Amino acid sequence: MSEPTDDFEALRRLLLDMARERELEALLTLIVNRAAESDGVALARVWLIRPGGPCAACPWRDSCPDDTTCLHLVASDGVSLDGEERFDRLDGPHHRIPLGGGIIGRVAATGEGLDVADIRIGEDASVLPEWALRQGIISASVQPLAFRDEVLGVIAVSGRRVATKADFETVRITADHAAAAIAHARAFDEIQALRARLEMENTYLKEEVERGFGDLVGRSPALRQVLDQIDLVAPTDATVLVNGESGTGKELVAREIHRRSARADRPMIKVNCASIPHELFEAEFFGHGRGAFTGATGERIGRFAAADGGTLLLDEVGEIPLALQPKLLRVLQEGQYERVGEDRTRSVDVRVVAATNRDLRAEVEAGRFRQDLYYRLNVFPIEVAPLRARKTDIPLLARHFVERAAARFRRDTPPLTQAHVMQLQAYDWPGNVRELQNVVERAVITAGDGRLRFDLPTTAAAPTPARSHDDDTVLTEDELRARERQNLVRALERCDWRVSGPDGAAALLGIKPTTLNSRIKAWRIQKPAG
Repeated sequence: MSEPTDDFEALRRLLLDMARERELEALLTLIVNRAAESDGVALARVWLIRPGGPCAACPWRDSCPDDTTCLHLVASDGVSLDGEERFDRLDGPHHRIPLGGGIIGRVAATGEGLDVADIRIGEDASVLPEWALRQGIISASVQPLAFRDEVLGVIAVSGRRVATKADFETVRITADHAAAAIAHARAFDEIQALRARLEMENTYLKEEVERGFGDLVGRSPALRQVLDQIDLVAPTDATVLVNGESGTGKELVAREIHRRSARADRPMIKVNCASIPHELFEAEFFGHGRGAFTGATGERIGRFAAADGGTLLLDEVGEIPLALQPKLLRVLQEGQYERVGEDRTRSVDVRVVAATNRDLRAEVEAGRFRQDLYYRLNVFPIEVAPLRARKTDIPLLARHFVERAAARFRRDTPPLTQAHVMQLQAYDWPGNVRELQNVVERAVITAGDGRLRFDLPTTAAAPTPARSHDDDTVLTEDELRARERQNLVRALERCDWRVSGPDGAAALLGIKPTTLNSRIKAWRIQKPAG
């Protein structure tokens, strides 16, 4: 080892550099590299206490007292006696050492260092292993890396010359400062990890905002129009009629209207008009008194009374019997009704949102729905587009359902690839979003090997593209990029080469304008002249 007068400046520089280094891996490399550069040093190593394992191939396996934690070799440097080999490998028989095992393990367990000046003069030969003696190593200093009464690990510096007290002091000083630097680097790593996590969560929250309100997932112009209409009507008490095919998410629209209204702290009550027997409609809506009819053994307040002060969703309102429609019209216009079997008139304050998959105007013309009730319900109509008109929302919807299904069924989240998205977008979705959710959930359940496979009927599929691929065909990267480029150009053409805005290609594709601009530049896409 170096003489004190020669080593002082090197030690000072090392301590300053350790104080400046924030990344743990770089710090550990710095410590052993600088130590190995010192005159007479053969080997410098650092072990840190970390969770145990892997244990199967560990030479200490049979004698390890506790495999929950052990010393992990994290940094090593030095040169062999013949100069042919560098001691920088982190594997080998000493890459894991149990606490209390051997010299290194005992220093970590007790927190007491060990100094060996010259193994040839009266020292215990067992202090240094046989391979070290073959390498001409005769001295060593093994010191705990202790910070605030906690042992973090061990540093060991071995030399090919007789060590002095100054040498040992240098190692102890290095160990003390290294322990503090390691603790600070770990704290910095934790801060960086926390920052990255917060940034990821912030990005996720932004994506949730971009997707829409609540569970209304998507960024298509069709969905954007619905969200704009919700913004307009939600703060009012106007009656809303939500039109759309089965499975398009009409109930989600109704719930979002309620959530964004002044009635949000009051209940929202749903009644599925298609599931109520005709003879029970009046009692279900308005309630009944005891003995009002056979089987009425108690009182029932009815759905309107339950929704008092809040919102009532009349799902599949077109199924209401024609005979009951005048009573429904009265409660909508006057806020008054009578229970079945009672003469007492009751008042109620309810905001009604109706939903239907029928063409109520055609029902009126056919005499199956009252015209005055239709006009009373149709104060503010909202049309929810079918999924086949919202193909750009399918990637976000599919990812949303994959993540939710994986959490629900306690499965690892399988990857949703571009090939999957293309397969889903090629289907016509007669069952709309509800069908997509069912298909995705079934795929997550059956993804035993971590791969999604969507079981889609072929009879209802959209027109087959020029080159079709069945479920077992894998697209190459070039094919995927060509498909994506073709799709991007088609979107630009459809939007008259507008990138941003609600009518731009970015909104149609469901991506950010900056992302679209980057792809246009990367693929050298140019608007045709003229």
